[in-house]
This record gives sequence, C-alpha cells and structure tokens, in this order.
Amino acid sequence: MPIRQMKEGSEQHLVIKSQANNPTNAVHKAPRAYHNCKGHPSQERQVSEVQNMNSSSAKNRSRRRSRGSRKNAQCDELSILRPPKANGCILPKGCLENEGPVCDSQLGVPSSRKSLRFPTRPGFGQSGTRVIIKANHFFTKLPNNDLIHYDVKIKPEVASKNVNRSVIEELVKLYRESELGTRLPAYDGRRSLYTAGEFPFSYKEFSIKLLDENDGTNGPRREREYKVEIKFVARASMYHLQQFLVGKCAEAPQEAFHILDIVLRELSNRRYFPVGKSFFSPDIRSPQRLGDGLESWRGFYQSIRPTQMGLSLNIDMSSAAFIEPLPVIEFVAQLLGKDFLSRPLTDADHVKVKKALRGVKVEVTHRGNVRRKYRISGLTTQPTRELMFPIDDQSMKSVVEYFLEVYGFTIQHTHLPCLQVGNQKKVNYLPLEACKILSGQRYTKRLNEKQITALLKVTCQRPRDRENDIMQTVQHNAYNQDPYAKEFGIKISEKLASIEARILPAPWLKYHDAGKEKDCLPHVGQWNMMNKKMVNGSKVSKWACINFSRSVQEAVARGFCNELGKMCQISGMEFSAEPVIPVYTARPEQVEKALKYVCNASASKGKELELLVAILPDNNGSLYGDLKRICETELGLISQCCLTKHVFKISKQYLANVALKINVKMGGRNTVLMDAISWRIPLVSDIPTIIFGADVTHPENGEDSSPSIAAVVASQDWPEITKYAGLVSAQAHRQELIQDLYNTWNDPVRGTVSGGMIRELLISFRKATGQKPLRIIFYRDGVSEGQFYQVLLYELDAIRKACASLEPNYQPPVTFVVVQKRHHTRLFASNHKDRSATDRNGNILPGTVVDSTICHPTEFDFYLCSHAGIQGTSRPAHYHVLWDENNFTADGLQSLTNNLCYTYARCTRSVSVVPPVYYAHLAAFRARFYVEPNTQENGSCGTARNNCEVGEFRPLPALKENVKRVMFYC
Repeated sequence: MPIRQMKEGSEQHLVIKSQANNPTNAVHKAPRAYHNCKGHPSQERQVSEVQNMNSSSAKNRSRRRSRGSRKNAQCDELSILRPPKANGCILPKGCLENEGPVCDSQLGVPSSRKSLRFPTRPGFGQSGTRVIIKANHFFTKLPNNDLIHYDVKIKPEVASKNVNRSVIEELVKLYRESELGTRLPAYDGRRSLYTAGEFPFSYKEFSIKLLDENDGTNGPRREREYKVEIKFVARASMYHLQQFLVGKCAEAPQEAFHILDIVLRELSNRRYFPVGKSFFSPDIRSPQRLGDGLESWRGFYQSIRPTQMGLSLNIDMSSAAFIEPLPVIEFVAQLLGKDFLSRPLTDADHVKVKKALRGVKVEVTHRGNVRRKYRISGLTTQPTRELMFPIDDQSMKSVVEYFLEVYGFTIQHTHLPCLQVGNQKKVNYLPLEACKILSGQRYTKRLNEKQITALLKVTCQRPRDRENDIMQTVQHNAYNQDPYAKEFGIKISEKLASIEARILPAPWLKYHDAGKEKDCLPHVGQWNMMNKKMVNGSKVSKWACINFSRSVQEAVARGFCNELGKMCQISGMEFSAEPVIPVYTARPEQVEKALKYVCNASASKGKELELLVAILPDNNGSLYGDLKRICETELGLISQCCLTKHVFKISKQYLANVALKINVKMGGRNTVLMDAISWRIPLVSDIPTIIFGADVTHPENGEDSSPSIAAVVASQDWPEITKYAGLVSAQAHRQELIQDLYNTWNDPVRGTVSGGMIRELLISFRKATGQKPLRIIFYRDGVSEGQFYQVLLYELDAIRKACASLEPNYQPPVTFVVVQKRHHTRLFASNHKDRSATDRNGNILPGTVVDSTICHPTEFDFYLCSHAGIQGTSRPAHYHVLWDENNFTADGLQSLTNNLCYTYARCTRSVSVVPPVYYAHLAAFRARFYVEPNTQENGSCGTARNNCEVGEFRPLPALKENVKRVMFYC
C-alpha cells in the first residue's frame, strides 16, 4: 500500500472532532487485514492471489496489533451500528454480525498494483432508445513493425526543449541519408528518440554545430558545438499493443502509447505552441482580448486513446489565456489604468505589477534592430531616477545617465521602477518603456472574473460549430501527409467515429400529495415547481435577515424577505411570516460583529436562530467567505446569501430556486425518485445502501502554500437517497489521495481511537436511518487515469478499515467508481437538423449513454450525458468502475447514475455529474473559505490567509455538529 503522505501529529481530523478530542500525537497505522465480502469473480481470484503473496502477508503480520484495548473505547459506535434484530436484512457473505475478535485473514484489497485488475465489462447495456451519434475520435491504423527506442545525450546539457529539438533537427538533416539509414526519427525533446526501424548502429556519437539566433546586431553569429550520443535501448512491441486492444492482454503497453503520441505530435510541435497535450497559435483564429494584458488563443487538443474500435486519435478544440505581446508600459497600463504614468506606484500597485510580470520573457526595444531577450526576475523597489550601479571600484552611475550615454535613450518615466533581469550573481536593470513582451507565453496564474467571462464567450460553441472546427483542424493537420506518420506507418481516418448510443428514460419524480401535481416526468432534462410541493418541507420558525448592501433600503429588504417567505410556503415549507428581529443593516467590514449581534438579539428573546438570510453587495470581496466561515464553524448557523441584483429584480424563478436550497439546508427534501419509495432500484432498494461522493480541490496555479481540500458526502435517507451529509478536511498541498478517510490516534484515557470521514458518515447513516449500511457505492471525482491504481489502493483500504473499526467482520461490499469531467470526448448528433434528436441548443439529449466503440477495450466504463446543455457543447461525464463487489450490470449502474442526476437539490434540472460528486465539489470549495475567505463562490480564490511552508497546511476549523448533519454547502 502507498505510504500516507502526512506527518505524525497531523490535525486533519479537526473538522470532525474538536481540538480537545483530537490530540496532536496521532498515529496512522499500517493497513490491517480482514475478511473480504464476496464480489466479482475476477476480484475473488485477486483476493486469492493476494493471500498467496507470502512476503506481503509477512510484512502485514509484523504490523498487526491487538484490538482488545480499542474495544471499550468503541462500544458506543458498535452499538450504534449494530442493526435491529428484526430489520429483515441479510448480511452479505463474509460480513458477519457477531462480536468475535477481528479475523487476521487478508482483506480483499490488493496489496500492490501488480495484484490489481480493474473489473472487466459485465456486458453492454440494453436499456433505452438506440440512436446513432458521432464522437470526436478518429480511427487510427497501426504499423505492424516494432518501434525502436534510443537514448539521446546532448553535451553540453541544455534545459530548453526547443534547443534540443534544433540540435536533433540539424543532425537528421545532415545524416539522415547516410549514417541514419534514411530513418526519420521522432524526438521527445529530452532523452528519447524513436524510429520505425533500427539505425545501422547500436551506438554512435555525432558532432553538431548550431548558430545562435540572430539578435539583430549584424555581427557574426556565435557558433555552438554539441556532442550527441545515440544509444539503442529497447524495442516497443506493437503485438503487445494489438493484443491489449482486442482484450487478450490486461496490462496497457504505456510505452507504445507514448511513442505513438510523440510521433503524431512531432509536426505540430514545429507549427504551433505546445501546452501539455494541446497546441495553440494566433493563426488558428484571431486572438481575443481578455483584459489586463491577456488574450485568448485558439488551439486544439490531441491524444491517442485505446478504444473498442482499436486506437483512436481524440481531437478537440481548446482555448487558453496568453500574455498579450505588448510593450511592457502598455501592459502595466492595462493592469493599473493609464493614469499610473502620472503618479507614483502604491505598494499595492507594485505587488500587482511584480506578480504579473515575474517570469515573463521580454525583448529590448531601445537598441534599434538589436533584440536581446531576457526573463523578468523581479521589479526594483526604488524608482528609476534613484537607481545607481557601480561602473568600477571607485565610481557609480545612475541608470538614467547610462541609458542616455550608451544607447542615446532618454527614459521618460523615471518615477516608475525598473525591471530586474538576470540572476542573483548579476542583475540588470531595464526601464519598463524599453521592453516588449514576447509572443507565445501562456498565462498560468489565476484569471479574474471578467477574464473568465471573456474566455468563456470565446470558448462557448454550439455543437455544430465545434464539430466543424474539429473537422477543419483534422483536414488542416493532414495527418495522412504527415512525414512522421508516414514514416511510422500510421494512418488516421478523417471521419468522426460513428457510434451506437442509447437514450435512457428520465425517472418519475415524487412530490408531496398536497400539491396539485403529486409526481412529475421531466422533459428533456428539466421540469418546474408549478403546482408541486416539496416532498418533505422543512420548518423554519426562527429566522432573521442582515442587509450588508448600502443600496438596499430596509423596506426593500423587508419586501424581498416577505416574497421569499411566501415562496417557501407555496413550495411546501412551514416558514414563519415574520423574522425574530427586524431586518438588521450592517457594513460588510463588520460582518462578525453583525452576525454575533443578530444571534444574541434573537437569543435574548428566547429564540435561537435557525436560519439567517443575508443580502450581499454584488461585488462583495471576502464578505461571502467570511460570513460562511463564521456561521458554519463558530456560530453553528445555517445561512442563505442573496445578491443585491436579485433583491431589486425579484424573479419567481429565482425565489423558487432559493426556496429549494433553504429547504435542503434545513433538513428537508425537495423530491425523491418514484422508484426509490416503491423499492424498485436494483442494488439499492434491496438492502440498506449508502452512496458516497468524494472530491479533492487544489489551490490555483501560483498558490504554493495553500492546502488542498478534501470533501466527502454520504446519503443519509435510505431508501430515498436524496439527503447527503458532508465533511471536509485540509491536507497537504496538491495531495490527491484523501488523507482523512480513516485515521487513528492515541488518547491518554481511551487508548487507540479511530476516526475519519468514512467512519463518521457511516455512524451518521445509522443514526438517521436506524440501519447500518450493507452496501457501499463510492463515486470519486477528480482522478486522472495515471492515478487510478494509487487512489483505489489507498482509498479502498481506508474504507475497509473504517468499516472494520466499527464492528468486527463488518465489511459491506464496495463499488468504487471514478467520475471524470476533464476529458476531451465530445458527442454530436448524427443529424444536427433533427430536432427530435437534440435539445434546443443542438446538443444530444439528456440520458444519452455510450459504452461501446469509443470506450475502454475491456474495462467497465461508460460516457453519460445526463443533462441538457444550457450553452455551448455538452460534455458527457466519463464513469470508470475500478472495483465492484456488488456485481452491477451495465444497465444497473448506468440507470442508477442517470436517475440520481435528477435528484440534485439546487435546481429543477438534471445535472451533468452524479449529485454526490457535485455536492462533494461544492463542499470542498465551501471549505476553502475557511482558510481563504477571498475565494469567490465560483471557486476562484483570493490570497491565502495561511502562511504555511510548502508541504504543511493549517487544519480546517471544525464544523458545528448541527451544520454537519445538513446540506450546508448547497
């Protein structure tokens, strides 16, 4: 098992346990071994394999500890989880109810990647209406010959990939027809060279001379000499790849995929600016200004993928922010406003400019045709007129004088600082007005809201337009004319893949019998609350309103609250007509004082607040984050924020949506699946089933000290599976494995104590339903394919240990599903003019599921477009099953997932990802406010409050108990 990346004494568990109950001497024990529940036949074989791994077993036995000392400490949790004798539920095989000692046989979790195989596809789904659609995958024909891998060493070593490529390009130009045996190699820019056949040698040295780039001095260009060593490494078997694609080989030949990817990227690397697996160019489409010195470039994504139809080339359109190639003085003017030329820079201005320009490449413009290039390392604290530097041991010269005497260049804006370029040993000063930003530099820092809005306008394309752009990209790239593709025998279709899909029916939804409409069948992924009442309306009798907006008068705020209360009543809630105290007006900078005043004023009347309605300015900075942090971690108060623009323009649709959010925050349910209350959901309705959603959000690029935030939610209302409780935890910067799923620590009184988010949520489920979960379905968001094994091994083990810590031999069967949205597969209607096959925006219909052709050759995955597109091209969610002990059929899991997407509490629409994952995402972003209150509601962050070193983090403050139990994050 992977070693947990946390320090002993970590207080990550503070969200769940108070500080007093979670001492800093936490001990994280090695994985224990328990009985496995019967699961998929292939997984039973895996368990057998693991049990026979003597070395691993010996290692685990050496780590085992007696659980006797823990038994008394856990008696409360054991009694909570022990199910009533008359509940009629049958424990799955291997999940025993007795309280005997925990068995030391191996737990059904593989001990290493070698012993792990993901579940094979249990057949193809049959439910739904069959349709033909298109996907942005292009069939790729492979060469039959093996590919050859050579190691490359270039001396002297060069950090730049571009220089390395230039060296190899020159080598090929000089020696291809002679020493290289006419081979045209593909090069990765570092240490690897690949060919479609062997060179006439296994090792050879070459001497290559390159001229430096012309810097405009008209002098002789410097010639540099490089020694290139090429050495044979290995053959990459195409047979292995072909066997994998037809399902006869389980292990994907990653080396072959890597080589083919490099071959097909070789030509694009020369034509465009590569960024990851995408390529950008200002020539693909004219750049669009985003503001503050940035512009959007159009590009395309390209990747080789294994599918059921063989290899495919996945092509998609993409956009990214680049720094506009402006004179630096103009760039700064966009950042600060043009009046900055007539005033000195404030400290805030200085920080803003320094942050924006650090690392940016520029060229000088004060030397005529001479265009020397530099990378900005900083900004001087002094204005240019005060800058001096030594010209010898005796005398100093000002920067202003130097530029005038040496270059005849008069610096106009001497009140501005200079750019610092070079390194610590030798720092040069360049005036802002003497430099221009070089083209082709991607902007990797955080975008502000205006820039995000502008970028979305550029990237948002109707499906037909996106499909046309993809086709034009394929035709322009002319892969079949690509000399590298030809050399390696790769042929790529120029037609979009045509695939069979099915449209799953929308589920019937149940509303309260008191409404005119007691049930509802959504149409094209949406419905409304007209004539309907919430299936379980909550009760709000003690509420108050704080108005933080200066432009909203008290009478307007009172009228808005009146209308909101009426909408809550119409929707089925018991909502008191009058607040506990009159609307309280406060300044945004006094948020904590205002919140405590309102709570105390209510308490003085003997009425403890249940709900706070807060009216916020449209641009509220850190106010929203501060309010949520104080309410949820200090006061234990549920809050609902409303922006000023909605208060003035009272919309019934807006009020209805807010009422939905208030109801679930207060513990109610808006709607439930008809199949759930009639006990008809396969592998959910038969025995108590808990559904988890988990996600980890990471800080934005450039934030190198902020923690990552993990969130886990779990259903609390079996068999309805609509209400979810959530927990959050901070962990090390950019750590993807969820560290606080299960942990233990030593208590001076109780001994070894178990905790963690899974354990807490299992206990919460038992308290809420009176049943202990006998089946676990775990949806995990945010995991890339390269992390599948690591995340499964670590987190499935944590789930197992959390279960076993509650009751001996308690091991409910687990299904572990990864949910991916950051992929580039797009699905298009076969005929864009067919209105019956598309929604109103031209997207494929909600419920469209694909589990053939473009899916994995053998593993259990599918694409599901569960929502109707609001704008642009819908992106289907990709579900990949990594572990399945519940033996789901394809139809079973696809239908469950699709139906759950209609239970999202915040709107009357189906959503694009399964709700528990959506809720986990919301909870994780909410928790970021607890450490970074400047985080915007859409997830973009402000400056971190904590000043931790890289690898360390500040634990989150604990959520109040009454907050943890409800959907506070909605």
